Amino acid sequence: MCKVMIIDDESAIRKLLKITLEKEDLGLDIVGEAASGIEAINTIDNYKPDIAFVDIRMPFMDGIEFSKLAIKRYPRLKIIILTAFNDFEYARDCIGIGVCEYLLKPIAREEIRETLTKLMKEIKMEKKEEEWEEEIEGSSNSIAKIKEYIVINYQNPEINLSSIAQQYGFNPSYLSRMFKNKTGIGLNDFLTQYRMEKAISYAKKGKLMYLTAKEVGIPDPNYFSKCFKKYTGKIYSDYSRSSLFE
Repeated sequence: MCKVMIIDDESAIRKLLKITLEKEDLGLDIVGEAASGIEAINTIDNYKPDIAFVDIRMPFMDGIEFSKLAIKRYPRLKIIILTAFNDFEYARDCIGIGVCEYLLKPIAREEIRETLTKLMKEIKMEKKEEEWEEEIEGSSNSIAKIKEYIVINYQNPEINLSSIAQQYGFNPSYLSRMFKNKTGIGLNDFLTQYRMEKAISYAKKGKLMYLTAKEVGIPDPNYFSKCFKKYTGKIYSDYSRSSLFE
């Protein structure tokens, strides 16, 4: 539910706007009102609105000055400026500071509904993006833990995308996308890469292939051989042979 604040020095306008919004039944929560820009800027932290209706002509602090301060504090706040003055300079000033809409009084009910419907879609999308960003940031921590888990457990032939997803409480397909988005490589590919780099080091030491296969968590020698050739472009014995001459 989107939170709305109404800021206008005329109590009749505030009351009429409140009634109109309630009748529209758009899923809005009118969390606060203010009779001036100064009152609004002093109370906005209590309400944290998603949308603010702001009269452009108010004593002490007008709608433009309030909007500058409010948007600086809450960059994603959607401000709808209300005015009885069809003044291009005012409209230009409003757009320049990030105000979303500029509506002339008296405002038609249909115009309010259309404006709010559009802004609510924007807010919904922005909130989804925020949730995604927070999730990815917490994914970042999980990715580090998963990498560490692979480094410690790569010798276990049972670990794979599905088992790791279960270990950390992720859906396998989601974990696969998240891991690749953050690292540029799929989780299974990362596991195989780590195993093959370890296998190369064992091969250079002259270790027999079937023993190396077990050491890196791929106990089937035939499958290990295929993985090794695909990763390095060489057969295992090429590395073992070259180590004899080093």
